[in-house]
Amino acid sequence: MKDFFNLYRIPLLFAVISIALYASFGYDLNRSDFAKLLPLYGALFFLAYKLIQITKGNFWVLFGFGIAFRLVFLVAIPNLSQDFYRFIWDGRLLLQGENPYLFTPEQYVNKTSEILNSLRWLSGAEATKLINGMGALNASHYSNYPPINQLFFAIAALFAKNSILGSVVVLRLIMILADVGAFYFGRKLLKNLNLNPHTIFWYFLNPFIIIELTGNLHFEGVMLFFLVWALYLLQKRKWVWAAILIGVSVSVKLLPLLFLPLFFNYFLKNKKSEKNSSLEFTSFGIKKLIMFYSVCLLTAVVTFLPFFSSEFLQNFTTTIGLWFQNFEFNASVYYIIRWIGFQTVGWNIIATVGKILPLIVIAFILILTFFRRNETLPKLITAMLFGVSFYFLLSTTVHPWYVATPLLLCLFTRYRFPIVWSAVVILSYSAYGADGFNENLWLVATEYVVVIGYAVWEIFFRRKFGSAIT
Repeated sequence: MKDFFNLYRIPLLFAVISIALYASFGYDLNRSDFAKLLPLYGALFFLAYKLIQITKGNFWVLFGFGIAFRLVFLVAIPNLSQDFYRFIWDGRLLLQGENPYLFTPEQYVNKTSEILNSLRWLSGAEATKLINGMGALNASHYSNYPPINQLFFAIAALFAKNSILGSVVVLRLIMILADVGAFYFGRKLLKNLNLNPHTIFWYFLNPFIIIELTGNLHFEGVMLFFLVWALYLLQKRKWVWAAILIGVSVSVKLLPLLFLPLFFNYFLKNKKSEKNSSLEFTSFGIKKLIMFYSVCLLTAVVTFLPFFSSEFLQNFTTTIGLWFQNFEFNASVYYIIRWIGFQTVGWNIIATVGKILPLIVIAFILILTFFRRNETLPKLITAMLFGVSFYFLLSTTVHPWYVATPLLLCLFTRYRFPIVWSAVVILSYSAYGADGFNENLWLVATEYVVVIGYAVWEIFFRRKFGSAIT
């Protein structure tokens, strides 16, 4: 034991300091206190970088640190996001047999009090507390969380029927298990692709992941667990199970739908992806490609069937549409377009631009599909990385936790700009001040200049100068 402490005294010191900083982040921080949030996050990111750098080859030590950092948040109420209140609300409704997609929380309170009074695990007092917690904007819209996501909300309600904190703890344990699963299959996939398995710690020890997923209970981690598991099975040529898991991933978050066209060339022109090998796989073929798409979509559709109705379809699609035509946060290209709109027509043109930008994203995805050779898994994942990054660059709303997807994908490619993005996306929290919401567009511009600048450097100049992040 003495030898262990002597050998790892510096990593242990960094880990103890990190635990103290995570505790401060989780239990003694207000979202509006950006002056405290920024240096805390910067220090945690630096410590994570040093731990990954100086503890190479010590898998269990770093893995233990990652678990310990997450457990710090176990009984903390999320302080950077209010979304978890809606998770608990939807879960309580579902546990009662109510369809969470048919009414907004405000409608339940204002127009269906007789239903609310009949709910055993959603009393009037608690309903008010949850609605106040989620905020008026969230409470006035229909739920946009897909069914598998709702299932996890219901699990939290099942194990903590009358406690908001209890539900938070259950959700947080789900997040931690999902991160462990993503770590496990991500590391195995890196090994199978002859890539450095140590790279997975850029996900598992990244304070962005720990704070946004474990700390603030965002389900991108659960979605990514199913997605990376699917990619691992696809590399093992178990395409049916991979298709099922991608369908489940879609039913956690809809984002993986964006990736489906990119599998086209992988199935038709698939080659052995391991380096330094002259062997080639026989391509899956068009029949298996069609079956793959069918299984993916069928899996997702089946999860929606228990909730399906014309009212559900209208409510769900209307809420999804708000993200493109009403909401604005931490955008990049869109903010430039918005400024041009104000200069030319004198008003916010989001309603028009929000319909056009998704079409541009679809066109870009089709270009990646048909004009880029995605015949190996690393090339396929690289196309997925470019596709989702382009989508976020053109989005009207980019919440910090969205960056988790390009972050994990980049680890299986030669690009590392999402790691830089995970460091600077914290600047978006400057919008939440003591006087209310007000974005600092100079800081938003700084974030994207750094990210896009690093991406351009990686794409066009990295081979000449080498890599800054391994």
